Amino acid sequence: MKVLNLRNQLATGLFCLLLSVVMMAQVKTESSTNQGQPTVQTTVERGEVVNVSGNDLVVKMEDGEIRNFPNVPDSARITVEGQQLSVHDLKPGMKLERTTVTTTTPQTVTTVQTVTGKVWHVNPPNKVVLTLEDGTNKEFKIPEGQKFKVEGKDVDAFGLRKGMQISATRIVTVPVTVTSQQRKTTGQMPPPPTEAIQGPILIESQSHTTPPAEVAEAKPAEAAPAPKEIPQTASDLPLIGLLGGMMILAGVVVLAMWSRAH
Repeated sequence: MKVLNLRNQLATGLFCLLLSVVMMAQVKTESSTNQGQPTVQTTVERGEVVNVSGNDLVVKMEDGEIRNFPNVPDSARITVEGQQLSVHDLKPGMKLERTTVTTTTPQTVTTVQTVTGKVWHVNPPNKVVLTLEDGTNKEFKIPEGQKFKVEGKDVDAFGLRKGMQISATRIVTVPVTVTSQQRKTTGQMPPPPTEAIQGPILIESQSHTTPPAEVAEAKPAEAAPAPKEIPQTASDLPLIGLLGGMMILAGVVVLAMWSRAH
């Protein structure tokens, strides 16, 4: 009978000890979030592929800036003419367009913390140290006007005493901003290369031109008519007479010179 009573006493004491540990300090925390009106911002970036080397991408942006996108993941996809392409499928000359939608949502996170514990030390009006269930002590800040429940009664910080079992509620409100982004990249294939033109090239002028005047066909010049023969209207006798006279005159001169010499 004594052994049974001793066992009952030990069990009751152990139960009370466990109960006192649980009641010594309990911290219960609950959080709620209230969302405000989100704001949406859309940005569009355009560029042309300059070079692709492995997962490194070089793009000339619309404003002329050369931007390097290193280590583009293989999972990234670019929609080109209805096809999903990876970075390895991009070619120089392709036109890219990336649309980024940024959503910013203001939130208010309210945390309600309920504390139940045993007073180890109090420094009114704004500090109290409670013993936690693991045997450690933790200091809490007492808000102005805070009341504690002690044996069903409301007690302020000045009414707390060491060893009291108290419970209190702490409310913390923190504003936060949550930002999310969604990106979509599309592209266009470069135009096909122009085939080289073989042979001579003629370029038509767009300015007004006057058609060349027609050149008349040259005709051969007609031969001049041969001169007509002069009809013989005189005889040769006067010429013969003139020659004879000159011969007679020459003979006379020679005879005269000879006579003077002798």
